[in-house]
Amino acid sequence: MANFVIMPRQGQSVESCIITTWHKKVGDDVKEGDVLFSYETDKSAFDEPSQFSGVILHSFAEEGDVVDCLKPVCIIGAAGEDVSALIAEAGGAPAEAPAEAPAEDAKTETASAALDVPAVTKVDGDIIRISPRAKNLALKTGVDMTKVAPTGPHGRIIERDINAALDAGYVATTQAVEDFLAGKLTAVTEETVEAPAPVAAPIAAPASDDFRAYTETPFSNVRKVIAKAMHASLSEMAQLTLNSSFDATSILNYRKLLKEKGEAMGLSKVTINDMVLYAVSRVLPNYPEINANVVDNTFRKFAHANIGMAVDTDRGLLVPVIFGSDTLSLAEISGKTKALAGSAREGTLSPDDMSGGSFTVSNLGSMGVESFTPVINPPQTAILGVCCTTNRLKADGSVYPAMGLSLTFDHRAVDGAPAAKFLKELCTALENFELLLAK
Repeated sequence: MANFVIMPRQGQSVESCIITTWHKKVGDDVKEGDVLFSYETDKSAFDEPSQFSGVILHSFAEEGDVVDCLKPVCIIGAAGEDVSALIAEAGGAPAEAPAEAPAEDAKTETASAALDVPAVTKVDGDIIRISPRAKNLALKTGVDMTKVAPTGPHGRIIERDINAALDAGYVATTQAVEDFLAGKLTAVTEETVEAPAPVAAPIAAPASDDFRAYTETPFSNVRKVIAKAMHASLSEMAQLTLNSSFDATSILNYRKLLKEKGEAMGLSKVTINDMVLYAVSRVLPNYPEINANVVDNTFRKFAHANIGMAVDTDRGLLVPVIFGSDTLSLAEISGKTKALAGSAREGTLSPDDMSGGSFTVSNLGSMGVESFTPVINPPQTAILGVCCTTNRLKADGSVYPAMGLSLTFDHRAVDGAPAAKFLKELCTALENFELLLAK
């Protein structure tokens, strides 16, 4: 009996996922445990193993498609099994017939009618199979359809084939595309498509040409999400940043003590950032409007400090959350930060690990940044930027290490006075860190 394969929900906050790679295609045999496809949420990547054995009889999505969570992605069943009822149940088009050796014209026409693509036209005895997305792109761009090599199931032209032809410079007119799809031009199969002639490199290009050279790289899915979130943050909030600093002598001395004597107690890996997170977790609950989210003009004030920590990864900036950080010891916060940062860089974070934060800390101090304007992570109301230490003079002429803090807050939700009080209390806590540990 055939079964649906649905798009998993990787966390309660995830509504849809992007299929990045199909490892199996329609007509392929599948065993339980085989990886069917890879997909991404807005922040993480996953492989989807098959829970069934059989043959992939139908696919509802292509690479690059966005699929809602818990919606069908494909159907697996016995070879030759009729799955038209399941496709209709899922709201899809008729099923694709498995690719086999060509039969007489009547059988070919019957098989083509079973495709899940409405744009099917006879061209000199051949069948053009093209997905709706590819057809729309072809008509929009005026690609030379005679140069398009189909790579989809059963010789179907899909969107990436149109893009490949465009990248190679094969451009015609919209009318030519319409004529092709109407059957007035001869279809070109993958085997007969001629590769574009290589362009010979100039023998002696002017030196100035080298200075104009560049490469273009499209945004990754994660970068698109980050860009959208940051743009929304700056365009929808009234953001204001306060900058301050504190005498970092206490935390630097405590860090030195941990490095010298903390190893025996398992505390040698506690960092300055861990100490800042600890101090924030103790001060944050005193300011409900800052330890909050704003959703539809409503305050969502958290009972605990759920602090997000910005982590730089190869895939982009990720912000895992330390839930209930106000209930954790310094050593426990240190352990959490190491585990979450490791998972972020390995790409194994769950979306739930990155949602539900009430406040965020972003540390650029290790990179020598003395002051910056962090951007709020919506729907939070504030974010703290941690800067590097610089030597400053006191009134008595002595030198002390000053560490900068930059607090950006949403002035729609938080007034300047409470934001300034929060920053001042945090600076006092960090200047007296060993006393803070005793509370």
